Amino acid sequence: MTASDFPQRLAQALGPDTVYTTEADIAPWLSDWRGLYNGHAQAVVRPRNTAQVAACLALCQQEGVPVVPRGGNTGLCGGATPDGSSRNVVLSLDRMNAVRSIDTVANTLVAEAGAILGNLRRAAQEAGRLLPLSLAAEDSSQIGGNVATNAGGVNVVRYGMARELVLGVEAVLPTGEIFNGLRTLRKDNTGYDLKQLLIGSEGTLGVITAVALRLFPRTDVRSVVLTAVESPAQALQLFEILFEQCGARLQAFEYFSGDCLDLVLTHAEGVQEPFDQRYPAYVLVELADTADEAGLTTLLENVIGTALERGLCLDAAVSASMAQLQTLWKLREEISEAQRADGPHLKHDVSLPIECIPEFMVTAEARVRALYPDIRPFIFGHFGDGNLHYNLSRPAGAARDWVAVHGAAITDAVLDEVNRYGGSISAEHGIGQLKRDHFLHSKDPVELRLMREIKKVMDPAGIMNPGKLL
Repeated sequence: MTASDFPQRLAQALGPDTVYTTEADIAPWLSDWRGLYNGHAQAVVRPRNTAQVAACLALCQQEGVPVVPRGGNTGLCGGATPDGSSRNVVLSLDRMNAVRSIDTVANTLVAEAGAILGNLRRAAQEAGRLLPLSLAAEDSSQIGGNVATNAGGVNVVRYGMARELVLGVEAVLPTGEIFNGLRTLRKDNTGYDLKQLLIGSEGTLGVITAVALRLFPRTDVRSVVLTAVESPAQALQLFEILFEQCGARLQAFEYFSGDCLDLVLTHAEGVQEPFDQRYPAYVLVELADTADEAGLTTLLENVIGTALERGLCLDAAVSASMAQLQTLWKLREEISEAQRADGPHLKHDVSLPIECIPEFMVTAEARVRALYPDIRPFIFGHFGDGNLHYNLSRPAGAARDWVAVHGAAITDAVLDEVNRYGGSISAEHGIGQLKRDHFLHSKDPVELRLMREIKKVMDPAGIMNPGKLL
């Protein structure tokens, strides 16, 4: 069979308007949104149902054709971008985007993998429920990709990662067999929990085609405070008192440095100074509940008042309206776009034992400044669950290719510090292509062996998402 014959066979097996082969049709599917990775493929397949996914994978395994599953292309590690092989087939789930069911008694939502996360959140809200998975890219990312990468987001401190929201999974294995694990049961102790292998596997073991998710009561009552802090150590003390006194109402605890705020005020529109003076760092806290807005605001004001009295923060601004709440959140949410406007930079999505974050911030900065004293750190993230986006930008006035030239040594230093504190080199973005070498170097050998053995069992022909993770 020649290379040109295979797309024809795919089209015959899957039906019309499913397989695309022209250069113009394929081109948009060959790179990641940041433009860091570009690959090749002989075809793009856009199935409409699980049976077509199964037919595609069965034929690809039969002929040894690599398959690259692709969601909304919002990932940051190149996990959905094909490598340089011209034999690749890119498999997009964008047409499989239906909400199959919403159950407000069992509090579950079942959706196909191509459904946009933001659409699912709105569907849950219209049904009087909350889907708590919330990301900056939620109006582009697809739920299958969210689950395949075990996405995090801003509400992890209260609701956990995507893994903790998934009740069941439907997936197609590389053989073309359908894994019918789309159950909505809260309790099912009948052997190995096989869906957990697919969650976070980054498309290397199979293709998730539908998911069953947990829903929660709507938390329409929200209160936000932006606090100024002297240091990460002070932020940690503030987290302790908020966790103790606010309990499950604590929905977000987001940290960002004063340099991040400077960047946002320089590059973002519709933002303004939150205080009369600048401070070293800031923490944005959100509480949420189902009722009693006045009570929630009073609770937050009381706790922050106590924190100010104890010297656990330097200043605070509590939202008095939804508009003010959104304005405060904008200061945090615009950091990534502001850094992009500033120019090329190094992203490090890491997690640490939360008690180690202050010390890590000191030692990591010492290491990177020992290499390049004028480097510019822009550090922010989900402090409340131990996740930092330890991002670094080139020295002021340096050439735009500075990061490309010097980035490897800096990343080695940062991730070495992460490992020294018992952290993870990937908190929520996955491994993909970007972190594969560091992953293989830093992961425990026993864990790596078990992962490789699982990969061999589930994908014996090695066709699933080559070059990613393992």
